[in-house]
Amino acid sequence: MQLAGDVDLDLVEVAPMARPPVCKLMDFGKFKYESDIKAREARRNQQQTVIKEMKLRPKIDPHDYETKKGHVERFLRAGDKVRVTIMFRGREQSRPELGFRLLRRLSEDVEDLGFVEAAPKQDGRNMIMIMAPHKKKTPRGAVREDTADVSAEVGAEVGAEVSAEVSQDTAAQA
Repeated sequence: MQLAGDVDLDLVEVAPMARPPVCKLMDFGKFKYESDIKAREARRNQQQTVIKEMKLRPKIDPHDYETKKGHVERFLRAGDKVRVTIMFRGREQSRPELGFRLLRRLSEDVEDLGFVEAAPKQDGRNMIMIMAPHKKKTPRGAVREDTADVSAEVGAEVGAEVSAEVSQDTAAQA
């Protein structure tokens, strides 16, 4: 305590459960400030889960179904979860199997982009299913396939342009 007071620092107990307890001389205010900044940075960098909603009816037109399916695909590609809701009205409520079939068809159509996180369940007049995107695992330092193809094409185009310019320059000099 006297050493800490002599150099204007605080004596902070780092590991109280160790035998003997471990203490460290440090500026406690600066330590708290830096730990707060690290915590704030960690909160800012964490990923927020967004749930988008798509509403359908059991008697949906094929073109409307394709449009809604396209929206669901776009949401899953963006990394968002999708809550698909089928709304039943009147006599449609007595035929929940129509909703199950429609949700199963949708999940099969987009299974390459996402998976069913919560199975379809009836909730009053609505039937709800939640889909989540697949986790993308790319090893560190590896180039994703889609970007590798684009960079190879761009590189070939740039190489062709450069060689054309060089041949024009040599022809002009001769």
